[in-house]
Amino acid sequence: MGYRYFVYILANRRNGTLYVGVTNDLARRMAEHKGGFVPGFTERYGIDKLVYVEEYGSILEARARERAGRGRLRSSRSSIRNGVTFRTRLPEARCG
Repeated sequence: MGYRYFVYILANRRNGTLYVGVTNDLARRMAEHKGGFVPGFTERYGIDKLVYVEEYGSILEARARERAGRGRLRSSRSSIRNGVTFRTRLPEARCG
């Protein structure tokens, strides 16, 4: 049985603040965000709405995708908000 890793994008509201994260247990992580159990950026800005998720079989692939997402998030923020998916806006992550 292989592992599953998820890269996800959260928002606090429509056209609001975005957050990109990675986890191996999406349900648990969403409960943590919704409950404000982990202090930091998402708790401070009330970011708890899941807007996109991708699944990977390798933590290296997921982390590379997360970094690519964070790097391009600022420049493509309006496209993400307007319904263009994360995958269509970012080039494929490469692990070497």
